[in-house]
Formats: sequence, structure tokens, C-alpha cells
Amino acid sequence: MLARRVLLVDDHADFASSANALLTYEGFDIVGVAATGEDALRMCRLLEPELLLLDIHLPGISGVDVAKVLSRTERPPQVILISSDSDAGSDPEVLVAPVRGFLPKRDLTCAAIDALLC
Repeated sequence: MLARRVLLVDDHADFASSANALLTYEGFDIVGVAATGEDALRMCRLLEPELLLLDIHLPGISGVDVAKVLSRTERPPQVILISSDSDAGSDPEVLVAPVRGFLPKRDLTCAAIDALLC
């Protein structure tokens, strides 16, 4: 496991709660949970996570746009985009986003995260 300090960004509270529990159980340190792109950017400045698990479809700023903003910071975190739409990973905007990869929410596991970070 390469990145352990994680900011989870998802506007679906039930999913965020379940993912938080799973990742915490597997040894990740969830340093925060955000529900909007704006909150994600603010929390990144404050918490300096190593990894963002970032929903693509957020109210306000999209996950892809959050990733673009973060990629231009001095010490950008690693970013993995997530979505309940398993086809979102083939979206042209997602394919060129400055991220480590994409995971459908249904496939979110610690092993899948680690595979993208290697």
C-alpha cells in the first residue's frame, strides 16, 4: 500500500460511509470526507492527503476539474477517480485527466487502489 492518508470525496453519504469503513478497516487513514469539489480543494490545502478518492460527478466543480486544479499545486496528491457509472472510465475527459486511474465504485477495494498506485 503506497498511499495511506486519504481524502474521500463523494456526494452520496451512504457510499462515503461504507467506503470509509472499508478503507479504515484495511489500514488506510481517512483524514477527511468531502461532498463537493469545492470542499475537496479546501480540505486538500488543510489536510495534505497523499491520495484522493474522487467521485467524477459532484455538485459544483466536477471531480475531473478538481484533479486538474490539484495537479498544478506544489505537492499534488495522487488521485483516483471513482463513479457509480462503470463506463465513466472511458470518457475522453477522464482518460486525459491528471490522475492515477479510474475505479467503478462497485470495484473499490484496497487491492484495486494499490494496483493503480504501483
